[in-house]
Amino acid sequence: MIYLKLLRESLIFAFNELIVNKVRTFLSLLGITIGIFSVIAVFTIFDSMEIYLRDSINSLGSNVLFIQKWPWMEENLEWWKIMNRDEPNLDDLNTINKKSELMEAASFMAGTNKTLKNGNNIMENISVQGVSYDYPKIMNLEISNGRFFTELETNNGRGVALIGSEVAENLFPNTDPIGKNIKIGGYKTYVIGVIKKKGDDAFGNSPDKTLIIPINYMRNFVNLRRSGGGTIVVLAKPNITNGQLRDELTGILRSYHRLKPGEENDFAINETSVISKGFDAFFGIIGTIGWVIGGFSLLVGGFGIANIMFVSVKERVNIIGIQKSLGAKNYFILFQFLFEAIFLALIGGIFGLLIVFAVVLVINASTDFSMVLTMGNVILGITVSSLIGLVSGFIPAYQASKLDPVEAMRSLS
Repeated sequence: MIYLKLLRESLIFAFNELIVNKVRTFLSLLGITIGIFSVIAVFTIFDSMEIYLRDSINSLGSNVLFIQKWPWMEENLEWWKIMNRDEPNLDDLNTINKKSELMEAASFMAGTNKTLKNGNNIMENISVQGVSYDYPKIMNLEISNGRFFTELETNNGRGVALIGSEVAENLFPNTDPIGKNIKIGGYKTYVIGVIKKKGDDAFGNSPDKTLIIPINYMRNFVNLRRSGGGTIVVLAKPNITNGQLRDELTGILRSYHRLKPGEENDFAINETSVISKGFDAFFGIIGTIGWVIGGFSLLVGGFGIANIMFVSVKERVNIIGIQKSLGAKNYFILFQFLFEAIFLALIGGIFGLLIVFAVVLVINASTDFSMVLTMGNVILGITVSSLIGLVSGFIPAYQASKLDPVEAMRSLS
């Protein structure tokens, strides 16, 4: 019961401080408000960016390996050697399909940019992706209307295509594009499907502005051995790790390319975890910057809380003397002022959190970027505010608890 009494009295004193000394309290709490706003705002942006980036990375597949000419994010890259490598090709894919026992599926991908036409409707510089039949099994392709091409259409290189939602809207306004023709660099192509709308990912890629065609039909537009962007994507079987699949693919390709023991690989096997590790370092730097920016404001806010409490102790010396003369213990006085400091700091912190929440609402309403104020960040803001109040209020509270009751009572006269 004594602690409930302490809390009640501390709340009364804290709110009384807000009412009686509005300007002084406001200015003192402003540092806490700005500090919590700075720290939580940075971490909210940080978390929202991380969710956005990781969703984009995960959309590529965490259990998918990418066989390419160039490695991702490799230090001390000997680019002059890699320049002479051949691009991965369909022969490599066929070899992997025949010999791999640890893969679930594999597909070839090659890309270029082309102008698309349907009558007077034209779209320039659109991403055209040539893929093989198993592509949807690996890359989680979602089709809103129509179908994917068949294995026969893939092998025969038939002129069929799936188009992104934005391509459909621009080339076929107010019209169902299924069964209609478009021209890709002069080649008439039959639309058989529309890709589900998703928007841009963190890397600026979007299926909405993409056209997908069979890989053998892609030969009409690029040299698959020299396109500069040939990729084999390989999906691991359930319970098979990326490391196990990587080792198997390395052995298969080294044998097929007739590389001798000790010779360097003439291919790269990439995976999304490499990108994730790079972003981890980036996010660590952002987090540090957030604490540095907010730390100065929190320090100023801490001094503000301490100033309020020193003044509060001085103004209530006589009350402290009366409480002690009536039997109040030192710890009672100590906790009374500590709780008061914590409550004041929490008020400043809550205002900071409310400002962050308002900013998040404005950004979500006015942009396509989705920001999230997580419960973790709310708890962090409340916890930091409480700690600032506890640390800032300890010395004034300790001094109040050590006051001599006789000397304190004399302040009444």
